Amino acid sequence: MALHRLTRITIGVPDVAETAAYYADFGLTKTGENSFATADGGEQLRLVHTPTRRLVELGIGVDDPDDVARIGASLARLELALDAEGRVTDPGTRVRVQVSIADRISRPAEPAPVYNGPGRAERIDARAPGVLREQPVRPRKLGHVVLGSTDQEASQRFFVDNIGFKVSDEVPGIAAFLRCSADHHNVLVQPAPVPYLHHTSWEVEDVDEIGRGAHHMLEGHPERHVWGLGRHHIGSNFFWYLKDPAGNFSEYYSDLDCVVDEAIWKPEVFQDMRILYSWGPPVPPSFIEPEDLAALMAGAHSS
Repeated sequence: MALHRLTRITIGVPDVAETAAYYADFGLTKTGENSFATADGGEQLRLVHTPTRRLVELGIGVDDPDDVARIGASLARLELALDAEGRVTDPGTRVRVQVSIADRISRPAEPAPVYNGPGRAERIDARAPGVLREQPVRPRKLGHVVLGSTDQEASQRFFVDNIGFKVSDEVPGIAAFLRCSADHHNVLVQPAPVPYLHHTSWEVEDVDEIGRGAHHMLEGHPERHVWGLGRHHIGSNFFWYLKDPAGNFSEYYSDLDCVVDEAIWKPEVFQDMRILYSWGPPVPPSFIEPEDLAALMAGAHSS
């Protein structure tokens, strides 16, 4: 695959300072006044001021200039073009996509967690490492973004036919899970009455880090809780969703499905969103339809 990862996102919010404090608390490392890095992906988040919350820009990493040229040729068939900075805007989500040459994320193989189970005592005379951790949770990389599009089918074609994403799984007319790496999905596009950012998702080591991170974020801030702990069916990952001060959801996740062999992975077509999760608390209504959706629609009509 010529595409290999998400590089960086730019989120627009009304109060940059307040939102920046949230993402510092979330575990991202501050690299500038309003920019943040993950442990493995480098600088992956920038915050800018906008009247209403939105995803301003989404960065996609490729290997070489030929990859950029191929994307440019595909876009030309839609009478779209990359600008001098490698940017093009998807009309359905109104997100500016930047294609750029970027290093692949590589990290050394690490020992798998050791769990005891029925008839299987693999960790003997020692407490589980997850209960002994004291260091702050720090996301390893930006995993995916979920976007609302006023034309979901057109946005899906934009990312697949022109940018080069692959479809991992699909709920027709409701959601398309698209990947630009070995991760099960890096972009999910869903229909919406107004373009908006539903959530960003950040990989952590394991389910213990999800719990530890969420516990830290909720201490003194119960209003940040959205949904979790649970396990998705599509993608298989553990999850916990929180909410930043602007209203964007942010997810800690671990153990996402990995697609390496295109011949082995078989995309499935699901008929409804009952397969959204295998277990966990019931889906809150605000997860399906954010509480500020009417305000976002009003802002879109006035702009």
